[in-house]
Amino acid sequence: MKGIWRTIRSYILWSYERGTIQYDVMVTLILLFIFLSPYWINFKDKPVERNPHPTGVVVVPDASGGFIYQIQASAVRGGDDAALHDQLLHIIEPIAGAVSITRIEPVRDHAGHISSYRVWVQRG
Repeated sequence: MKGIWRTIRSYILWSYERGTIQYDVMVTLILLFIFLSPYWINFKDKPVERNPHPTGVVVVPDASGGFIYQIQASAVRGGDDAALHDQLLHIIEPIAGAVSITRIEPVRDHAGHISSYRVWVQRG
């Protein structure tokens, strides 16, 4: 029984020299703990998941100090001007923060269908 306690004490106090089998066992156990413990222990250190907006938004600086956001037409449902304004603002605000829309311009494809919207915004 004394031999078992002596072995445990020597492992705890790390009294074995490099190159011995006991040293290799201790290093192996430490490495196993480091690499395998995240699978069983929740350290709560994972990054917060961010869901990007499902639309493609292109941001270009404006000459007057604002920004132009180009948003795909498939991201909005359409409707009257107020509904369109609200939908575009709902898409832009998570990206830009509190902004106000100064101008909206539809971009049409060669067949005349609206493919995207250019939206001019100002901070504030």
